[in-house]
Amino acid sequence: MRLSLSTVCLDCHDAHAMAEFYGGLLGWEATIAEPDWVLMRDPAGGTGLSFQAEPAYVEPVWPEQPDAQQKMLHLELRVSPATHAALQEAVERALAAGGRLAEHQFRDDLRVVLDPSGHPFCLFLD
Repeated sequence: MRLSLSTVCLDCHDAHAMAEFYGGLLGWEATIAEPDWVLMRDPAGGTGLSFQAEPAYVEPVWPEQPDAQQKMLHLELRVSPATHAALQEAVERALAAGGRLAEHQFRDDLRVVLDPSGHPFCLFLD
């Protein structure tokens, strides 16, 4: 028997808005779209993303704070080529797609961005 990670599903306010954001950021298209759920597969064959709209969804706070909604996970997106110019270009693409730069940034080779539902993700140089 073999298990493999196929898809990471993120709860959110609006599944279609999230798919539009990550589609613009990653260059992916929706594979399956339902009213409250969208699946996106990596065209290169890697792990996909899906988005599930939840009526009671609460955005996480980053960095974490006591007594606030905690993030459950975060995505890490490698930027290539590994240059600061490419990192800045990736940040600009994320912002143009509807992301928000997190207020706190802790490293020169990494930027934390919040997606439309407030999930933090890292753009990093390898």
